[in-house]
Amino acid sequence: MYNQIFFTNILRILDEKGITKEQLSKMSGVSMGFICDLTNGKSNPSLRIMENIADALDISLPALLEETDMDSKTLEALTGGQLRGVAEGYERVSLILPSHQAFIAKQWAKEAKEHLKKNTAENL
Repeated sequence: MYNQIFFTNILRILDEKGITKEQLSKMSGVSMGFICDLTNGKSNPSLRIMENIADALDISLPALLEETDMDSKTLEALTGGQLRGVAEGYERVSLILPSHQAFIAKQWAKEAKEHLKKNTAENL
């Protein structure tokens, strides 16, 4: 599943930034053939290659792997209905915020994790 999220995000970012696959190949040091295979879902990149591509696109690797603009039905189809994530009623997000707002968001995340951990322990 992460390969699909990774390559769809690469294609989206290339389009948004007006970068060609050939330019990405030169910027990342990854061969053009591998970039083409990757964006066609035919290759399985190593962590080093994913990092090189993320650096070339000036985006964090987690953002390329965790976020997607694919709808949940498409993701479920890609994972064979085995979509894993956070507990029902929760959502994983990635944000860019001013420092004071980021502090508050981190506190909320900490509280949510503690709540989930407590509920998990109670259900065991």
